[in-house]
Amino acid sequence: MGLDVAGCHAEAAAAYRWLARTQNPDGSWYAEYRDGQVTDSAKDTNFTAYIAVGVLHHALSTQNSSFLRELWPTVRDAIEFVLRMRSPEGAIQWRDSSSLFLISGCSSIHQALLCAAAIASRLGSPRPDWIRAASELATTIRCRPDLFEVKPHSMDWYYPVLGSAITGSAALRRLSDDWDWFVVPGLGVRCVFDQPWVTGGETAELALTLALLGDSRANALLADIEMLRRSDGSYWTGYQFANQVIWPEERTTWTAGAILLASAALRDNPAVHGAFKPLSLVSQGKPRYPIE
Repeated sequence: MGLDVAGCHAEAAAAYRWLARTQNPDGSWYAEYRDGQVTDSAKDTNFTAYIAVGVLHHALSTQNSSFLRELWPTVRDAIEFVLRMRSPEGAIQWRDSSSLFLISGCSSIHQALLCAAAIASRLGSPRPDWIRAASELATTIRCRPDLFEVKPHSMDWYYPVLGSAITGSAALRRLSDDWDWFVVPGLGVRCVFDQPWVTGGETAELALTLALLGDSRANALLADIEMLRRSDGSYWTGYQFANQVIWPEERTTWTAGAILLASAALRDNPAVHGAFKPLSLVSQGKPRYPIE
């Protein structure tokens, strides 16, 4: 998705086609691959479901409806795998090897179910059962927090809003209630509330969440994590502010992708477009990173 908002549509399409080629017969993918080899054989439901979001995003970004038809069998089989992991209450277990329910994962799956249903509708194969599953999952997220594993991660705080399981005044109240637990003024968002560590990915995702709500604080959050940016345009994963050190010394694609998506959301939303200068694109469709 980050590649698509940066104009690298051919590269994004190649990634989705790699997923189509490597999908397991049951519709899943393994949790981790390195250099094309499986390094974690667990099957993660959130990872599997989210292809629906990416495929719809790519088709909308490129105005290429034929891509939806090409990837439809992949999306359909992925969603059916995920729904086989549902509990009677509507929550979806984290992995095939774990009975835990994670609120961040289920919030992402909620969004994926809606996107998958939108793809199905566009292709003339409506799936009201997927919409119903999304509705039941959202109700579980809102009303049964006791079902989910308690974790200190900021994702568990904002993902229900980002994935649209919690909306309206309830979403604003949720973000307000725990804002001071996770947001460090001038630095960004803690990965976990009990450690002095802010991370670029979580900060960008909260900025994206705020942008969707029309909240101009998104600009300040993205400006805060410019401290993580290197001269080549990449970003460090995080900053340990108690000791004032970059940690860990890695630059991840998920951090880059989150920053690209948040930047695009600010660029395209006049309600929140402000102090932060989002990433601009050159005519060849490659990202140019302004050094400021």
